[in-house]
Amino acid sequence: MRHSRAIVASLLLVALLPTLSLGDIPKPPSLSAGGGTKKDKLKTEKLPPCKACTVLVNSFRDGIKRTERAKHDGGDAAWEEERLGSYKTSELRLVEIQERLCTDIVRGEDQCHQLAEDYETQIEEWWKNHQTTQPDLHRWLCVEQAAVCCPDGFYGPNCDPCPTCFGNGKCKGNGTRKGNGKCACDEGYTGDNCDSCSEEHYQAFRDETKLLCSRCHKACAAGGCTGAGPNSCRVCRSGWVMDSARGGCVDVDECIKEAPCTKQQFCVNNEGSYSCLECDKSCDGCNGDGPDLCEKCAEGYELRDGMCTDTSNEKRNQYATFTRYLTYLGLCIATCIVLQNSTWLAALVGLAVAVYISVSEYWLNTAPQQPAAPSPRILDEILQQH
Repeated sequence: MRHSRAIVASLLLVALLPTLSLGDIPKPPSLSAGGGTKKDKLKTEKLPPCKACTVLVNSFRDGIKRTERAKHDGGDAAWEEERLGSYKTSELRLVEIQERLCTDIVRGEDQCHQLAEDYETQIEEWWKNHQTTQPDLHRWLCVEQAAVCCPDGFYGPNCDPCPTCFGNGKCKGNGTRKGNGKCACDEGYTGDNCDSCSEEHYQAFRDETKLLCSRCHKACAAGGCTGAGPNSCRVCRSGWVMDSARGGCVDVDECIKEAPCTKQQFCVNNEGSYSCLECDKSCDGCNGDGPDLCEKCAEGYELRDGMCTDTSNEKRNQYATFTRYLTYLGLCIATCIVLQNSTWLAALVGLAVAVYISVSEYWLNTAPQQPAAPSPRILDEILQQH
């Protein structure tokens, strides 16, 4: 019986296979066109030797912090030494750290795991024998044992001392076995030791160990300056002109000199440049912002009290009023024509039209009343109740 059921199930499956489409079959997740996700690329990224060793050491340090006092939350260190032994250098704690080593790394995780295997012996030696006497794992492992880094302030294969760079730059290769030791100067500084000011900067302060350079005024061109302000420029930038009488760069007012804006714009002079702003919509040409600075009023506006005022609404109201009165006149004429044979009926209808016209005009010409404001005495009473 069981064998017969299996045969029937197999036949049903074979019969249903043609009705299945390829879309019904789940597909494995595909990789991106670049050969993997961004996370995978970061994971397999190769870091420089010193950087990779530093990443490993930082991950190990994080493990040390994570396992601090793990066996006695907030306990006494002296009691720990006496009763539990030195958990600080215990094999158990080392295993706990190594279990999660490199798992918190984003860039170069695979390389970190490989270095953890390569340096496993050295790390265990430092953990057991040098943790107290040489607490700086980075210096012990990356600088002394692996010889892929230099101490801070040293560079190159022999860990030669870096120049001071006058405090205004960084030594190329600092802390690594690479680089040439030359100074990479910060912005505004130049020279082999970053002891000079670059173009468009001037010396603001200097002593035997420190140099401070500040940027020239924006009026100064590539020729630089001798000090602060536009009067210290050697060469003026576009938008300024050298004034021999004043001994410096003076801003050019392009609005007066060039009139660069269109008819529907007005010019505003800026330091070293200018801006063109749009006129008010009531203007047909203007000298500034607002309806009171128009050269002429635009269509639909009239000059009243020194300002271009919108008259289109007034004209619309006049047209509406004229149309309304014309309608009233048409009603009266139509009443007289249609009911001319019956004077009494014409008078009655004319009276109704007159009443309609009167009431309509009263409603149209009566302004809506605003609610009266409460008196100060009533306001005081309301405040006192609350």
